[in-house]
Amino acid sequence: MVFSMQRVQPMRRAFSVGLLAAAMGMAGLAQAQSGTPVRILVGFPAGAGTDAIARTLGEKLKDVLGVPVVVENRAGAGGQIAAQALKAAPADGHTLFLSHDHSISILPQVVKNPGFNPATDFVPVAGFATFANVLAVSGGTPAKSIDEYVKWVRTQKGGKETIGVPAPASIPEFLVKMISDKYKLDVQAAPYRGSAPMTADMLGNQITAGIASVPDFIENHRAGKVRIVASIGAKRQALLPNVPTFTELGFANLEDLPYYGIFAPVGTPQPVIDRYGDALQKVLAMPDVKQKLTTMGLTVGYEPQGQFAGRVRTYTQTWEKIIQASGFKP
Repeated sequence: MVFSMQRVQPMRRAFSVGLLAAAMGMAGLAQAQSGTPVRILVGFPAGAGTDAIARTLGEKLKDVLGVPVVVENRAGAGGQIAAQALKAAPADGHTLFLSHDHSISILPQVVKNPGFNPATDFVPVAGFATFANVLAVSGGTPAKSIDEYVKWVRTQKGGKETIGVPAPASIPEFLVKMISDKYKLDVQAAPYRGSAPMTADMLGNQITAGIASVPDFIENHRAGKVRIVASIGAKRQALLPNVPTFTELGFANLEDLPYYGIFAPVGTPQPVIDRYGDALQKVLAMPDVKQKLTTMGLTVGYEPQGQFAGRVRTYTQTWEKIIQASGFKP
C-alpha cells in the first residue's frame, strides 16, 4: 500500500503523541512507586467523619501501595480549600483528594468563584461508599422524633430556632430550609467549619439540633448523647432501622444518597489512576476495613472510575434542580 505524505505526516504526529502519553504514564507510575509519600487531602478538620474515613483507608493503602500515605487536613469553606489545593498540585500521582459530594457536586453551584471546576480540574479515581445525611437532636431536648422536635420548637422556642450545619450553602443547609417550610417554622441554619465543632456544640447543648452525615453522628447516637430522628434516602439506613426517611415524612426529591470518592488532578497519567483504583479495591475487600467503615455509617461498595464518574454527574444534576428550585443565589 502506498501512502501520500499528507496522510503519513498526521499518522506520524498521532504516533508521536501516543508515545509521549505512554511515556508520561510510565514516568508517573514510576514516581508513584518510588517511595515518595502520597498525600490524601481532606477538606475537614481532624476528628471529623471524613478525616476518620481517610485515615482508615490511608493506613491500609500504604501497605498495598508500598509507599507512605499521609492524610493532610486542609479544613475550611466546606472542602473548598482542599479542592483548591488539589487543583494547584502537580499531576504526578503524589496528591489525591478524598471527598464526599459537597466539595464536588454542591460547592461549584453555590459559590460564584470556588477557585476550581471539578469537570475540568479533577479526574475521578474511584468511588467507595454512599451515606445518608441525617437530622439529629441534642440531649438538651426531650424530643425522640422529628414531630416531637417540631412541637418542642413551637412550644418552647416560639417557632424560632437554629439548626447546625457543617458548612454554609450545603445540602444540610438546604434541608434546614425544607424543614422550616414544611413545618411552617422560623428555623435558620447555623453554619460551622465542619461537623466536629458543630457536634461539640450539640453535646454542650449550645444548639438543639444539627444535620450532618451518619458517620458524624453515629457514635454519639449510640451513646445516647444525640438522637438521630430522620435520614435521607429511598429506604431506612441499616444502622438506623427505627429512624424514618425524610421521604416517609413527606419530603420530596431526597432519595439519592451522597457519595464518597477519591479524585486526582487532571492530567494524572491513567496508569497511575488505575493503580490507585486497584489498590482501593483491594483495601475495601479487607473484612476489617469494610466492617469499620460500615460501623461508621457508610454503605461500602467499590465503583471503578467510569461508574463513579456517572454517579457524580447524576447526583450533581439532581441537586442542581433542587438548588435552582429553592431560589438560592450564589
